[in-house]
Amino acid sequence: MIPINDVGADERKDRAPACEQCKNPDGLNFDFEFAYQPIVNVATRTVFAHEALVRGPNGESAYSVLAQVNDDNRYGFDQACRVKAVKTAAELGMQSLLSINFLPNAVYRPEACIRTTLEAARKYNFPTENIIFEVTEGEKVQDRQHLLNIFNEYRRMGFRTAIDDFGAGYAGLNLLAEYQPHIIKIDMDLVRGIDQIKAKQAIVEGVVLICKKLGVDVLAEGIETKAERDFLISAGIDLMQGYLFSKPAFKALGKIDEDAWV
Repeated sequence: MIPINDVGADERKDRAPACEQCKNPDGLNFDFEFAYQPIVNVATRTVFAHEALVRGPNGESAYSVLAQVNDDNRYGFDQACRVKAVKTAAELGMQSLLSINFLPNAVYRPEACIRTTLEAARKYNFPTENIIFEVTEGEKVQDRQHLLNIFNEYRRMGFRTAIDDFGAGYAGLNLLAEYQPHIIKIDMDLVRGIDQIKAKQAIVEGVVLICKKLGVDVLAEGIETKAERDFLISAGIDLMQGYLFSKPAFKALGKIDEDAWV
């Protein structure tokens, strides 16, 4: 996948096994499924997207699956996740956008590693323009420039991109200054109790203003109360995700709680 003149001998040695696993993502010794959680547009009261959240084969926690991911199977796992997320979404008849988490440390050349996703979208008749790629929660980014290269390549290919957990860890203003995704997802720690905490209100209002100037949509995740929802609406945020609207549905599309609109 990587031309021999593009990298040094040591790098070629390190990357070759990873590329072979990308070609053959079925060699995992564990199984997994997905739960799908709606992302809503509160202004139009519609489902904007569904996020694919990894779960164990019987609905076990994401941790039960991710704890089995290591340097030997990370690449195959990332590829298998993309394929299964698209396949299941198509089987469920998803009409909204589909948000797929990806592991930046499992991508060596975006234009090559994306092939299985494109093949899955064609095979299962799922529109590629309906796919959002977001950095998976908790993934430690080892190479910032590499992440930027991935995002830029995905944008060039026509995919939407999102920075998850904005305001936590790597996902801050420095990253936003270097790359403007289609969407940033405000970290749920900033959302929790925002209707009562002035400091959180000021920070989120500032982020909304910055993103408006940059042409970036803001999505607030982890909404659990109507008071949080109402403050975020007043701050100019329309895209929301959280238990107030719907919990993730295992191998199904989450249903919106009608009371969440009231």
